[in-house]
Amino acid sequence: MNTLSYKTISANKATADKKWVLVDAEGQTLGRLASKVAKLLRGKYKPNYTPHVDCGDNVVIINAEKINLTGNKWEAKEYIRHTGYPGGQRSLNARELFAKDPARLIEKSVKGMLPKNRLGSALFRNLKVYVGAEHKQEAQKPTAINLNELK
Repeated sequence: MNTLSYKTISANKATADKKWVLVDAEGQTLGRLASKVAKLLRGKYKPNYTPHVDCGDNVVIINAEKINLTGNKWEAKEYIRHTGYPGGQRSLNARELFAKDPARLIEKSVKGMLPKNRLGSALFRNLKVYVGAEHKQEAQKPTAINLNELK
């Protein structure tokens, strides 16, 4: 049998090529930003993507206070939590959550798009969201990326 031999390359923790990426959230729509950032965290834009391995990039998001929501989502979108006591269900709409902490809005959106298991928790730790243009990851030298160029 004279055929070419191809091997499926499966990334692992040692061979994962992790980089630091800087994303500017100014003028971006929340859901579209969150889905692209979730793909970056998973590593789906890389040719050696492996579903069960953390092979994605570390993402730093700046200007979280300049995010957009379309339509009536500022009032209609609800974030529900429970205190653990009977009758302890509490809810905030997007505007109230944004007033408390604008970074939380992006974090909750991205976390909801990651897997609901240990891998998802590990991937979420690779996300840093900051209000304003300043961030604490200067030492990692993150490369700025334009989300509008990604699919």
